[in-house]
Amino acid sequence: MWSFSVLGKAAYPVACVLAALILTASGVSYVVVRDVASIGGSHAIRSGPSTGPQNILLMGLESRRDWNGNILPNSILKELHAGSRRGVANGVGGNATNTLILIHIFAGGKRAVGFSIPRDDWVTFADTVGPQQVGKIDQAYGVSMYYEEGNLRAKYPNMSQDRLAFLGNEAGRAAAVATVEKLTGVHIDHFAEVNLDGFYELAKIFGGVEVCLKHAVHDRNSGANFRAGYQHLDAAQALAFVRQRDGLPNGDLDRTHRQQAFIDSVIHQLRTEGTFASLSKLEALLTAAKQYVITDAGWNLLDFAAQARGLTSGNFVFHTLPIKGYQVIDGQDANVVDPAYIKAIVHSAFSASPPAKQGSRHGHGHKHGHGHAGKPAKKAKPVTVDVFNGGYTTGLAGRVAVALHKAGYLAGQVGDTAYRTSTAVLYGKGSAADARQIAALFGTTAVASGLVPAGHVRILLAATATVPKVTATAKPRRVAIPTKGAQGGAVSAANGVPCVN
Repeated sequence: MWSFSVLGKAAYPVACVLAALILTASGVSYVVVRDVASIGGSHAIRSGPSTGPQNILLMGLESRRDWNGNILPNSILKELHAGSRRGVANGVGGNATNTLILIHIFAGGKRAVGFSIPRDDWVTFADTVGPQQVGKIDQAYGVSMYYEEGNLRAKYPNMSQDRLAFLGNEAGRAAAVATVEKLTGVHIDHFAEVNLDGFYELAKIFGGVEVCLKHAVHDRNSGANFRAGYQHLDAAQALAFVRQRDGLPNGDLDRTHRQQAFIDSVIHQLRTEGTFASLSKLEALLTAAKQYVITDAGWNLLDFAAQARGLTSGNFVFHTLPIKGYQVIDGQDANVVDPAYIKAIVHSAFSASPPAKQGSRHGHGHKHGHGHAGKPAKKAKPVTVDVFNGGYTTGLAGRVAVALHKAGYLAGQVGDTAYRTSTAVLYGKGSAADARQIAALFGTTAVASGLVPAGHVRILLAATATVPKVTATAKPRRVAIPTKGAQGGAVSAANGVPCVN
C-alpha cells in the first residue's frame, strides 16, 4: 500500500528550514526571538547539543495533508500538480520522506557537509511500528505512521483527528531518524521537517528562487517546464523543480542534486537580498515556520543560529550517498546499497579536517605533512577509552579495553555498571570521530554526553556484548567519496547557484 501514482512522485526539500534558522541573526527584536523560540513541537527524538559539531536531518514529507490530518484544498493541490482531494482520499500520495538530507555542522558553525539519501535505497528499518522491517528508506516514516494510527484508533476510538495525526507523525519521525542512524552509523542530534504545503508557503515568502539547468525540461507529472540556463522560479515552479524526476538522465538521483542546488540557492539569496536587515521579511518567514515547520523541541534555534551565521553556500558542500545498482525487490524498483561502505564514507566526511587556508606556505598538499612556517603538524592525541561491563561476563570490560588499546586507543577506566540490554557508546568533546568508529564495532551509534570528559569515549557494555574484532585499521580513516556514476560529484557553486540536470 506504500506505492503511489506519478502525481505522488514528490520530494519537498526543507532547505528553507535550515536557511530560516541560519538567517535568524541574533538581537533583531523581541518579536523575532519569541517567534524562533516557538518553533519546534516534536519529542520524537532525544535532542543533542545546539552548538558545536552536530548532525541534522532534513526531512521533506510527501503528504497531501496538513499536520492535523486534513486533506489540502483542491486549489492548492491543483496549483502544485498534486492530484485532487478525491484522489488523496482514495490513497494517492502517502507519508513518505521523499527528501532525506543528513548534514554535519562542524565546530564553529562556518562549515558543513551534507549527504542526500536516495529515497529508493533498500534498507533495514529501525524503531518502526508494525510488522514491516525492510523496504525503501522513504517508507519508514509512512509505515510507522500508518500502524501507529491504526493501533491508536483501536485503543482510543474517540481520539480526535488532530491528536491522532500528531501521534502518528511522531511515530513516523522517530522511525525515519532511527533508520537513517542505522544506515549511516551516526547519531542525529536534530531534525527539521516540512510537508508539501509548508514548502510551498515558505517558498512564496522567499519570493521564489534562482536556479540553473543544464538542459531544458518539460514534464507533465511535476509541472516542470523550464528552459536551460539561469532563471528565477516562483513558489509553484520551485516545487516543480525539486519534484521532477521523470525525464531526467539519472531519475531520482538527479532530483537529489536539484534539492541540493535549491538549498545552495536559497542560502545565497537570503544572504544577498537583505533578508537579515528586514524585520518584516523575518517576521513573515518565522510566522510561516511556526505553522509549517516541525523540529525537535530540544533544539535551541537561537543558539544554533548565532553559531551558524557565518555559514555560506561556498562552505556548504553536498554529496549523494552512492548506490551499487538497481534491482526489483518485493515488486518495487529499488536501489541496492552497501551499508558498510556508506558508514565509512559518512564517518570519513564528518570527521574530516578543514582544508588548509589559501596562501599558507604548505597549503596545497605539501608532501611532508608540515604545518605553517615549516613546523611539523601536531599529531592528534589518541582518545582515552573507558569501558564498563553491564552484564555478568567476568572480565569482559578488561578484554574489550585491551583490544582497543592494541588498536591504538589509550586505556582508561575499567569497571562495572548497571545491567544493560544494549551497548551504549558515549563521548566527550573532541572524541566524536573515534567514538563513531568504536560504536560501529558494537553495531550502535555514538552519542555526545556532557558527563564524559573531553578526549574520552565511554563504553557501557550490554550483557550480550562480546570482544570486537578490532585492529589498528579500525581507527578513523579517510574514505574517498565517489564522484562518478549516477550519483555524480559534489553539488556546490561559488556564486551560490549550481547548474544541474
